[in-house]
Amino acid sequence: MKSPLIALLRTGVITQREMFPDLPDEAIGLPTLAKSLCTNDDCRACETSCPTSAITVSGSDVTLDRGLCIGCGACQNTCPSGVIVRDLSTKTAVISRDELILINRTDTKEPAKPPKLPFARSLHIREVSTGDNASDLEILATTNAIFDIARFGIHFVASPRFADALLITGPVGRAMHEPLRRCYDAMAEPRIVIAVGTSAISGGVFGGGYANANGVSEILPVSCFIPGDPPHPWSIIHGILLAMGRI
Repeated sequence: MKSPLIALLRTGVITQREMFPDLPDEAIGLPTLAKSLCTNDDCRACETSCPTSAITVSGSDVTLDRGLCIGCGACQNTCPSGVIVRDLSTKTAVISRDELILINRTDTKEPAKPPKLPFARSLHIREVSTGDNASDLEILATTNAIFDIARFGIHFVASPRFADALLITGPVGRAMHEPLRRCYDAMAEPRIVIAVGTSAISGGVFGGGYANANGVSEILPVSCFIPGDPPHPWSIIHGILLAMGRI
């Protein structure tokens, strides 16, 4: 029988040491806006191609709401002026919902800073899924040996009574409103809520429907928004560390 210790030593370290590397070239990534004006008057190709109405064109100004974007890449493929470009960064999480709204101008928004909370060294998380299996799988991937989220002092717990943070995925339909409130009420202060994925931020393709599935912001105060459909595991880790005040 082979020794497990010898097998582990021969395998070596597979944990990714570089934090928040860019996505590979074959990835679509999230769209972002170049700091240039749209030169195709009344084109609106990007606006009409977006399935979630994340893009608004007004003259030469283009507005992109990453909180609505599902990362399909249609806008990048149809934009003739090159205003909408691909963003391969995995550092996409923000503290304020307004920071997800981009405008193709030279002025930039000052990133919001998280409040000072006693979570800088460790965080216990209760994940609540309201119907986004893709984001759930990416969160699960953060716990594997490659990403190893536990090395940052971040652990998942089974009950909100033991949790410092709620990690929400899915569009949060009407049937999940009350269960989410109960989870939140069961947590001790201080507590934070992190929205993972476009569905949890705005409802995504489900927003505005009969089920009131418009994301978690209408139900609970959100401390961090992680865009993407689904977000990459490094983007999820970036958002959690940002909410902890470690970035």
